[in-house]
Formats: sequence, C-alpha cells, structure tokens
Amino acid sequence: MKRYCMALDLKNDPQLIKEYEARHQQVWPEILESIKNSGIISMEIYRWENRLFMIMDTEDHFSFKEKALSDKANPIVEEWENLMWKYQQALPGTKSGEKWQLMKQIFPFSMDNYQK
Repeated sequence: MKRYCMALDLKNDPQLIKEYEARHQQVWPEILESIKNSGIISMEIYRWENRLFMIMDTEDHFSFKEKALSDKANPIVEEWENLMWKYQQALPGTKSGEKWQLMKQIFPFSMDNYQK
C-alpha cells in the first residue's frame, strides 16, 4: 500500500465553500467507481478555511499518470472535474490550472518504530 498527501485551495468565498462541501456529501456514483477502479483504497479530504488536504491510500500498482489518462477518457469524470474547478484554485507558486499538489513527507512517526 502507498500513501499520498496532497493540498489544494478553494476560492475564498463562504458560499462556494459551502457548495463544495455539499457536493462532496453527494459524490456522483461514476466518480466513486472511477476512484475505486484506479487502485485508490481510501481517500479523505479535510478543510481548514479555504485550504484542502487529501490523504489517499492506494494499491501498490496505483499510478497518477494512468489515473489522469483514465479520467481524460471518461466524460463524467471530466464533467465533475470541470465542476469542481468552479470552487477550486491553484496553490500559490503552481502553474496555471494545476490542481492537487503532492506534499513531501517530512516527519514520519509510528509506534511500530518508536523505541523507548
């Protein structure tokens, strides 16, 4: 299993943020199917103000490149992504149109590795 953490910003508009959260309470079944079929085991999105943080656990064979190709070939996923872009904005310092940014792990702690 692999774990990825990613960040993205929402437009800093309380109404848009409320709508974005509501959309994620009723994610389209085709989107959930696409997530499952790509090798994603679990996905969680957290929000602080307009900053989003995503944790994804995936199967070992998961590939961002393959997921992107699959998404481009799926008109429903493309429709969802275009709709989400209404609420989202790129993080400072990223190229125009870039969405979720992979974060670098800087501190791993696990009780399995903790020695007293």
